[in-house]
Amino acid sequence: MRINSSPGKKKLRVKKGAIIVMDLFQKEKTAATEEPLSARMRPRTLAEFVGQEHIVGEGKLLRRAIEADRIQSLIFYGPPGCGKTALASLISAITGAYYERINAVSSNVQEVRTCLDRAKKRAGIDGKKTILFIDEIHRFNKAQQDVLMPDVENGNPVLIGTTTHNPFFSVNAPLLSRSQIFEFKPLTRQHIADIIRHASRDKERGLGALALEIDDDAMKHLAVISDGDARRALNALEIGVRTTRPGKDGVIRYTLKVAEESIQRKAIVYDNDEDGHYNTVSAFIKSMRGSDPDAALYWLAKMLVAGEDPRFIARRIVICAAEDVGNADPQAIVVAHAAFQVSEFVGMPEARIPLAQATVYVACAPKSNAAYLGIENAMKDVENERTQEVPDHLKGTSYAGAAKLGHGKNYKYAHDYEDHYVRQEYMPGKKKYYIPGTMGYERQIKEWLERLKKNSPVPPL
Repeated sequence: MRINSSPGKKKLRVKKGAIIVMDLFQKEKTAATEEPLSARMRPRTLAEFVGQEHIVGEGKLLRRAIEADRIQSLIFYGPPGCGKTALASLISAITGAYYERINAVSSNVQEVRTCLDRAKKRAGIDGKKTILFIDEIHRFNKAQQDVLMPDVENGNPVLIGTTTHNPFFSVNAPLLSRSQIFEFKPLTRQHIADIIRHASRDKERGLGALALEIDDDAMKHLAVISDGDARRALNALEIGVRTTRPGKDGVIRYTLKVAEESIQRKAIVYDNDEDGHYNTVSAFIKSMRGSDPDAALYWLAKMLVAGEDPRFIARRIVICAAEDVGNADPQAIVVAHAAFQVSEFVGMPEARIPLAQATVYVACAPKSNAAYLGIENAMKDVENERTQEVPDHLKGTSYAGAAKLGHGKNYKYAHDYEDHYVRQEYMPGKKKYYIPGTMGYERQIKEWLERLKKNSPVPPL
């Protein structure tokens, strides 16, 4: 094909299928060194940056610091493909600072020292700062992190570290104290769709020079299966487009089938905010409530394969443990909460394992919704009936003058009595809200409460 350069210059002949692109520093790329679409499409301005509105949106602290060239050392942490590296490069371009890049996996102390020395020399020559970008900074050992601290504290170089791990667990406290920490969120499906559209239309760096049509189903599949990872979505788009023959009309059609092949995942009939989503999670919860672990695992698998947020699933399990298992097995909510924390910490695909464990535990546990019904009925009374006054003997006595008001008078301290129980009025207009069932541990609760009330006489005033 032919690509025209700027007006007045000669036409450049290149091999069919190759394109000429310009990276952040405007270095010409030939077909032999062409970067992936995900690298070519890195934003050149803040206006092109997609996502992370909570930190780089209009008026946000980091955006103001970038625009005012008042950047301090930064640590970005979040999932892959959400813009950490792109924003680091963008900051360097906007501020005009020198840019040094290190990958912590392959780096060592000597390389770090060399970068620091170069930063000092540049500052002495023209006064410009250096941005030292360290990818996967959590991979640095303590010695490597310690080497950075004196220069980072002096402000040259300006450190920008990225990590997929929580830095409060993986980065030395002294280095953290010298850096601002920003958490990046997974890109939403709308963000991914916007990035795909932009890449498909950009004639300079993207695929806009091609006659290309992307089906809505294919776009949606990439947005869902990429799981908030823009790099993954763009790489899948490029390989699908580059390996699909044009039709007779010369148009390359990126269909759902091509998208499935590109990202190596088939499309599941599931959507984020319509029947597929709500019906599946409803079936999941009802299967756990109905004590069917096999069905619950199937619906769990469907949600995970379709790209559902594991945190959303974990929250449903926690709620089911409290609402449907309750005190019939108090351990259920402990297991569910642990699964929530562990799955968030390890991420997918390993998160499927603690989620499955908690799903099976809740499904197999004895069931009781007595606590759920109790709070529902109590809230209805609070909302619809006259609010009850706290009895004087239950009112607080920790301040001067409480005794003169009669607060705490005749209060009976439960631990002074047999079985640590004493009958007294704890609410006027006594009503029954918690009615324990007979399943699992709740049977013991029921028997214990009955014993207390049967064996404990009313003490004299």
